[in-house]
Amino acid sequence: MQTFHHDGFDLAFIDEGEGEPVLLIHGFASSIGVNWVSPGWVKALVEAGHRVVAIENRGHGQSTKSYDPADYRPAKMAADAAALLDHLDIARAHVMGYSMGARLAAFAALGAPAKVATLVFGGLGIGMVEGVGDWDPIARALEVDDPATITGQRARMFRAFADQTRSDRRALAACIETSRELLTEEQVAGITQPTLVAVGTTDDIAGAPAPLAALMPNAAAFAIEGRDHMLSVGDRTFKKRVLEFYRENPL
Repeated sequence: MQTFHHDGFDLAFIDEGEGEPVLLIHGFASSIGVNWVSPGWVKALVEAGHRVVAIENRGHGQSTKSYDPADYRPAKMAADAAALLDHLDIARAHVMGYSMGARLAAFAALGAPAKVATLVFGGLGIGMVEGVGDWDPIARALEVDDPATITGQRARMFRAFADQTRSDRRALAACIETSRELLTEEQVAGITQPTLVAVGTTDDIAGAPAPLAALMPNAAAFAIEGRDHMLSVGDRTFKKRVLEFYRENPL
């Protein structure tokens, strides 16, 4: 892990391989290791001839934590990712995000369009516009001392995930307050880069991929068969389709 400084935060990142750069942005309560290394993404992309750059979002992993929800607005977090490209003198990259990372990738495309060559939105479909349900119970679940008191399957799942990844739960609770900011249909329609929207067919969090892709002028949907929100991440058909997408859309 290396680090760079942006907007008051020390942000961890990795930079591996050679070739067309791919910037990876992980999901909520996750990390580079959990989202990209363990599921085999870094290995697959490097072996396919890509330079892989992945950022550890503020409030997560080895990056600086904040307990102020204002620090976790998607535009600010997306600016961190764009700043990493500047730090590495990368003028333009493929950008791929998963779940919250997909939302940040969309904000990066809107905020720094010249830097974003293509987009992969993993684990987030039309929920990017319509919302992905009530996340207030998840914020409360992150803050309670005794996880046995948590009710609701999704809240229990995210608390268990945060505990498993040894996350700073107070920072995550602040993050979840503001990082789920929605995009309008008009904003999504303004994303003109080639885009792949990939969501598991049993994912009950993301929203369907096809309606989101239909809002964009140059997007396609991909169904990750039989996978939920957590298991879609490392799915081999997902990896295969993304590598095809990059061959179809070179820099």
